[in-house]
Amino acid sequence: MSKRKVAIIGSGNIGTDLMIKLLRNAQHLEMAAMVGIDPASDGLARASRMGVATTHEGVEGLTRLPIFDEIDFVFDATSAGAHVKNDAFLRGHKPGLRVIDLTPAAIGPYCVPVVNLEQHLQALNVNMVTCGGQATIPMVAAVSRVAKVHYAEIIASIASKSAGPGTRANIDEFTETTSKAIEVIGGAAKGKAIIIMNPAEPPLIMRDTVYVLSESVDQAKVEASIEEMAAAVQAYVPGYRLKQKVQFDEARDLNIPGHGRFSGLKTSVFLEVEGAAHYLPAYAGNLDIMTSAALATAERMAQAMGASA
Repeated sequence: MSKRKVAIIGSGNIGTDLMIKLLRNAQHLEMAAMVGIDPASDGLARASRMGVATTHEGVEGLTRLPIFDEIDFVFDATSAGAHVKNDAFLRGHKPGLRVIDLTPAAIGPYCVPVVNLEQHLQALNVNMVTCGGQATIPMVAAVSRVAKVHYAEIIASIASKSAGPGTRANIDEFTETTSKAIEVIGGAAKGKAIIIMNPAEPPLIMRDTVYVLSESVDQAKVEASIEEMAAAVQAYVPGYRLKQKVQFDEARDLNIPGHGRFSGLKTSVFLEVEGAAHYLPAYAGNLDIMTSAALATAERMAQAMGASA
């Protein structure tokens, strides 16, 4: 099966890391074009050195590249606001293009590969939620598949140095998108997301805490489901791991804002995500999990396209 050609919009840290992953590891995809708006960006320079077509004229420049007609996938690693415009522009030139959205714009359905990718293999635009969502929603879903989840809260702690301009500009969208995805994908009746940018030196790797309030159920079943899900995420994010054993508490008569009183099982999951250091430093696991999840999503879509051809 011939590989599907892809372009990346956004020549910053995330886009450049994704490009390197594609060039090194992709089985069904071929890196064809890198798109930016800064002609002096390191990402565009690296792409050019690696023989990838480049443009610093944004999506308009992408459509003018000779390779554009052959491109099947576009990854957007810009910002939520820019993605809305980019997707609309690309649809006007190539309606059937598959777009993988690495911003919190959420034009298309939320996608966390280990949880719901198979449901969206035909989607023309899928949203990779957020770094916190990719790390924690699998844990919420793991509990949800064995017990009814009333409330889930996630706290994502990332190194301040790993939060670039795009991440900082999307903080509000991060909390809103992640909270909603906890409900839509994770299966929680109510979800809440918090992000912390830690300025510690040396920078700390990504840490995530997940609190899940569910109906009372056999704790061994919950723990087994969580460990199985963690192993599934590790298949495409090797640095993803449980920091310690899953903790359980019996919760009695708690008040959940917007949901009411609750009694049942409280499950606490503690995670860390170490980056692969392809382009970004190892502590930037928050960015690595986004590029890894996006690549896994497009690879599976391309595989499905090949099977149906």
